[in-house]
Amino acid sequence: MFLIPCPWCGEREESEFSYGHEAHIVRPEDPEKLSDAEWANYLFMRTNPKGPHLERWVHTAGCRRWFNVARNTHTNEILAVYLMGEKPPKNLAKEPVKGAKS
Repeated sequence: MFLIPCPWCGEREESEFSYGHEAHIVRPEDPEKLSDAEWANYLFMRTNPKGPHLERWVHTAGCRRWFNVARNTHTNEILAVYLMGEKPPKNLAKEPVKGAKS
């Protein structure tokens, strides 16, 4: 278990939150024109790094608000928390953990 700092409620245990998948996935502008393979790629294909990852979380047992988290999936270290609609902090490492396989 690890602690997640909710922007509104403060630091709480992970069990109070629900993971909402990868952050910053842009919906296709004209989904009707996508092939089945392109639509499936949009719906199901996500990165799964071992290292820094941008995610969406919701505080289900608290304020019920959504927010973004930059988390190292290898160590569960929270690197940054920022609001929906905001850009991720620029100082985040984009490289996965050395020796890790995605």
